[in-house]
Amino acid sequence: MKKFFKIFLGILLLAIFVWTIYFLYSKSEEVPTVYQTTGTLTTDIIKKTVATGSIVPRKEIEIKPQVSGIIDEIYVEAGQMIQKGDKIALVKIIPNMVSLNNAENRLRQAKINMDNAKLDLERNKELKDKAVIAAAEFQPFELAYKSASEELKAAQDNLELIQKGETSNNKSTTNRLIRSTISGMVLDVPIKEGNSVIEANTMNDGTTVASVADMSDLIFEGKVDESEVGKIKEGMDLILRIGAIENETFGAVLEYISPKGIEEDGAIQFEIKAAVKLKENQFIRAGYSANADIVLDRRDSVLALPESLLQFDGDSAFVEVMIGEQQFEKRYVKTGLSDGINIELKEGINKDDQFKLWNLSPKMN
Repeated sequence: MKKFFKIFLGILLLAIFVWTIYFLYSKSEEVPTVYQTTGTLTTDIIKKTVATGSIVPRKEIEIKPQVSGIIDEIYVEAGQMIQKGDKIALVKIIPNMVSLNNAENRLRQAKINMDNAKLDLERNKELKDKAVIAAAEFQPFELAYKSASEELKAAQDNLELIQKGETSNNKSTTNRLIRSTISGMVLDVPIKEGNSVIEANTMNDGTTVASVADMSDLIFEGKVDESEVGKIKEGMDLILRIGAIENETFGAVLEYISPKGIEEDGAIQFEIKAAVKLKENQFIRAGYSANADIVLDRRDSVLALPESLLQFDGDSAFVEVMIGEQQFEKRYVKTGLSDGINIELKEGINKDDQFKLWNLSPKMN
């Protein structure tokens, strides 16, 4: 029985030894790897920087009343197209009591002077007709009467202007009517009938009755970080993307870069302006927020490769080109413009070459 156990133990130890040798041998064998590959692509490469801002009309005018009072009628509404000189609103004048009192006093005084000048004229006319006084002596009385008559008319007109905003002699011209000073679209009418309005003066900007703008001439107003402003210049092309208008871009041309930066949230920002290129019958609303891609440089339909596939040997760039089944060779290339994702390839490869994806984990067989 003891002999049997000795033989069994020897066989077991031998089996364990053989299995260990086999396991170590199988582990020492190299597992073949398969690298993934990719080819070149033909694409447009655009190097750009981004500015954020909004779309605004180049010319937007706030229409103010010429007199203070209460809005009696409104003739336009937001979104309506109007021409220069078109009526916007009518103001009912509420006269200033001090000005009204002064105008009434002036009119009364003018009537007194007129009556007095008329009496002097009639009295001296009789003397002139009887040859008691010469024509030269009569002339000052005639001149005084004419002056008093003109002063009376002026006082009457002044009182009517204060009371009504127009004169009975010239009703076609009145400062009660508020008219547009430009042709364009009415963007906003912030007042309603019955609202009080104030004329513009040295102490007050006046009440805005309406905002009118030429919506065919729009500009993009945005800001660029100080790290990017040195790369741009006037005349560069912009690609506008408006958040409210999906799947559509708009062209623009940079026409202004502010010479002075403004600090915002700890960073220096420079204001820029660009003229928006609108296609025929294309309409953009004022105030849309937009992002502008400022094109620093571009290449159209060039041979390119994902920039992540490049490897570097000092200052030289190279790729691993497949020359056989899972066989690769190092090949130096001359690169061009990069947009951060793809890079232009100028020399060193062919259009049909395949490249090792060295930055991906290889497949194990």
